[in-house]
Amino acid sequence: GCGGDKKSDNSPKQATPTAVTTIKVGHVLAPDHPYTIALKRFAEIVDKKTAGKLKVNVFHSSQLGNERDMIEALQLGTQQMALVSTAPLAGFTKQFLVLDLPFIFNDYKGAYKVLDGEIGQNLLKTLESQGIVGLTYWENGFRHVTNSKRPIQKPEDLASLKIRLMENPIHMDTFKAMGANPLPMAFGELFTALQQKTIDAQENPVPIIWTSRFYEVQKYCSLTGHFYAAAPLLVSKKFMDGLPADQQKALKEAAVEAREYERELLAQQNKDFISKLKEKKMEVIEVDKGPFKEAVKKVWAQYEATIG
Repeated sequence: GCGGDKKSDNSPKQATPTAVTTIKVGHVLAPDHPYTIALKRFAEIVDKKTAGKLKVNVFHSSQLGNERDMIEALQLGTQQMALVSTAPLAGFTKQFLVLDLPFIFNDYKGAYKVLDGEIGQNLLKTLESQGIVGLTYWENGFRHVTNSKRPIQKPEDLASLKIRLMENPIHMDTFKAMGANPLPMAFGELFTALQQKTIDAQENPVPIIWTSRFYEVQKYCSLTGHFYAAAPLLVSKKFMDGLPADQQKALKEAAVEAREYERELLAQQNKDFISKLKEKKMEVIEVDKGPFKEAVKKVWAQYEATIG
């Protein structure tokens, strides 16, 4: 009736479901490479920082396509994140070519100082006009030459060797300068090409040489360290802009925290896997880098006008 006391509703209230956003992050390397292991750590950090509102799913071994495919998917917003090498990025913003110059860094300490500092961060900002946000730099490390033909101890030993490279003009010109016959090829096709002897050689960091089992199809590994392979962790700008500010902040912080873990992991694997390659009867060759540096000087001069 009129004027009666309101009855309190003691029935249990239904909880409002918390929205969960799923992030797909892809890379082209093996499931036991530091990329995969550290991305899983990244996923754990993101989950914790966002109280489960962001879930990161890791896709390895080119499951989401090759690096160029994934970069283009980030631009379109059809993929949220990718961990890639810098080489394909040069096709999207020319400033990244500087990181592909041979012997640009002498050691890891020097690389970190540049990449984590103003120069590296300004490079990442150039990607925003391409619809991509660069979170930070992880790494693949220094790259070395393996082949099935002969020991590579000096640049002349590369003469006429058919070597697979990433699709990058500086990489191609570097090996041409040393007399090799470079061929661009997607990473997913590489093992079969080496196995079938379509090509003689390839170049990659030690953890990739081991985790990709190249010792099964390559006899010699020369520690040339000719390129340093930085690995930017990228996110689609379209996706990033759609996240709340606190989740954007969480992604950025988690990327840096996991970066330190990834770098430590890679450093340990570099030591461990060289020993393992030797156990697999691969001949590991220390080289004098001086003659290699001399042989590729003209590549720096060639790209000075382009890069600045």
